Amino acid sequence: MQSQKKYKRIVIKIGSSLFCGKNKIDPLRSFEAISQISALVSLEKKEIVIVSSGAIALGMNLLKLDFRPKELPLLQAAAAIGQNALMDSYSKNFAKYKIRCAQVLLTWDDFDDRQRYLNAKNTLSTLMKLGVVPVINENDTISTEEIKFGDNDRLSAQVASLINADLLIILSDVDGLLDKDKNVVSEVIEITPQIRSLACSTNKKTCVGGMVTKIEAAKIAVDSGIPCVIARGSKSKIIHSIINDPRNSGTLFLPKKGLKEKERWIAFGSKAKGKILVDDGAKKALIDKRSLLAVGVVSCEGNFSTGDIVCICDNKNIEFARGKSAISAKELDRAKGSRFSREIIHRDNIVILGDAPQG
Repeated sequence: MQSQKKYKRIVIKIGSSLFCGKNKIDPLRSFEAISQISALVSLEKKEIVIVSSGAIALGMNLLKLDFRPKELPLLQAAAAIGQNALMDSYSKNFAKYKIRCAQVLLTWDDFDDRQRYLNAKNTLSTLMKLGVVPVINENDTISTEEIKFGDNDRLSAQVASLINADLLIILSDVDGLLDKDKNVVSEVIEITPQIRSLACSTNKKTCVGGMVTKIEAAKIAVDSGIPCVIARGSKSKIIHSIINDPRNSGTLFLPKKGLKEKERWIAFGSKAKGKILVDDGAKKALIDKRSLLAVGVVSCEGNFSTGDIVCICDNKNIEFARGKSAISAKELDRAKGSRFSREIIHRDNIVILGDAPQG
């Protein structure tokens, strides 16, 4: 584990709970976090990116809604109204420390398209070089699928992977991952089924996600070579505490050997457009860093095109890899099981997932 002095580039996810007081919404509750971040930027020259929830919660408060809307247009309206209030709060509070912040709204498409992915990376890198703090949120006013199924925990991990961060901090209303005796798990070496079983979903009116999505986010981070800490955001000086002693400030998820940038995009940045099922021989070959050939393909699903990212599953239908297909689904359906002349997926475009079952 690197020392805190080496945590130069940090992504901090601020959950809705930091804006939610008892029975009310109060953006000023995030002021202490902004104070800590400002000191890190101004005094220690850290590069900080914030991934902030709270837009829908703030919008619900301004619209006097007691429950998260189920109607998509109303949910999008709440997001649009709340995003304005959210950025107004960040801008005013950062201005007290003579620091500028910048609004960056992202959708899945910005990660899915390789060129847009690189453009987003360049924009964020430029903002950080200028000493500006990017404040990122999912563009909930147009991203219908993310509103319905998504969360900012995963987005924060994807952003950390995108900019090759040194640390991901997820601030929420929990002290960290709790064991069965309700004690904080201080360190997680590997995200096993036992670790996942400790998670439970949230039932809060203003939020989506919960510990399940935080563990999924931690998985993306550690597989990208980035340590991740989940901690209670309302604790005094919590950000400084995490940077100085991550093991005793929440739950620290230890990183693995990081994937290369292109591998991170294949594994996490792009949505899979289909699925390829392979036999045991093909699975072993892929794990041994060989290309996928048609002879090892059992079947395929989806309407993917040449160049699309696809899931690669074994004969138990368990995903163990992802790759960039060199042919379309229609072509593969005709070529599967044969001695096709071309590689289906070249080994340089295949990523074996970190928790893939071996053998």
